[in-house]
Amino acid sequence: MLKALEKNKTPLFDLYLLKTKKPSSLVVVFPGGGYCTRAEHEGKPIAQWLNKNGISAVNRHPIPLNDAKNAISYIRSMAKKWNINPKKIGALGFSAGGHLVSTLGTHWNHRSCRPDALILCYPVISLIEKYKHEGSAVNLLGKNPPEKLRKLLSSEKHMKKDAPPSFLWHTADDPAVNVKNSLVFACALRDHNVPFELHVYQSGKHGLGLANGVKDVGTWKDRCISWLKRQGF
Repeated sequence: MLKALEKNKTPLFDLYLLKTKKPSSLVVVFPGGGYCTRAEHEGKPIAQWLNKNGISAVNRHPIPLNDAKNAISYIRSMAKKWNINPKKIGALGFSAGGHLVSTLGTHWNHRSCRPDALILCYPVISLIEKYKHEGSAVNLLGKNPPEKLRKLLSSEKHMKKDAPPSFLWHTADDPAVNVKNSLVFACALRDHNVPFELHVYQSGKHGLGLANGVKDVGTWKDRCISWLKRQGF
């Protein structure tokens, strides 16, 4: 594993690049934290897990949508230097980081900033429904944002047929982010014939990350890697 720091006008990255002869695929990791803090266990350990499975990684703090788009575009521009496949760049997000990834997958406006795959782990999706995560909405949009803005950033309302294929997992009794967030996103994917895989585990607290040692839930990692391989990663 190679860990490095690459600084330019945009953005600042922690790089976990594999030393391989052939270009590797890469996944950008967006930790959770409700758009106000950074969940450390959803950053570096996730990048290291991806490395062990032959995938390079980049770790970023969840930030607004335009910066996320710029991150994907910037990574593609560095593909040759970093020895990665520019056609196999995914985005993985937890909780509020999952919300950012879902908006990236539904609001990309140029192919250069479109991820080739989305991985959504107990994601916040809706900012308007009863099951919304109000804390993330307030931290992202401020208090009492206009309903139009809430709807704009409710990803289930903006699905399109050329959205990236997606892998989602959640626990049915998540006490912080209602599982309905993952369900409505999966339904939107199905309605637009976008390939997806969804795993809902019977029980588990919010913010499990890798879920090592957690019965049943910990299997999400193997299922995710199998799914990524089927996408050519």
